[in-house]
Amino acid sequence: MQVTKETIIGDILDMDRTTAPYFLEMGMHCLGCPSARGETLAQACAVHGVDADELVAKINAHLAK
Repeated sequence: MQVTKETIIGDILDMDRTTAPYFLEMGMHCLGCPSARGETLAQACAVHGVDADELVAKINAHLAK
């Protein structure tokens, strides 16, 4: 799966739970919350002041390992 800014966070976590630290790192500590899991990566980054393109690149690099 290729992650984009429009990928739903819950889908990323369901695919690979080892991506959770990337979300915790950006201050998103409510990963179990239904509303957080339903957000897109872009929405979460906007709320937490994180560069979405940078996070997408980090997660995709992690998933490519």
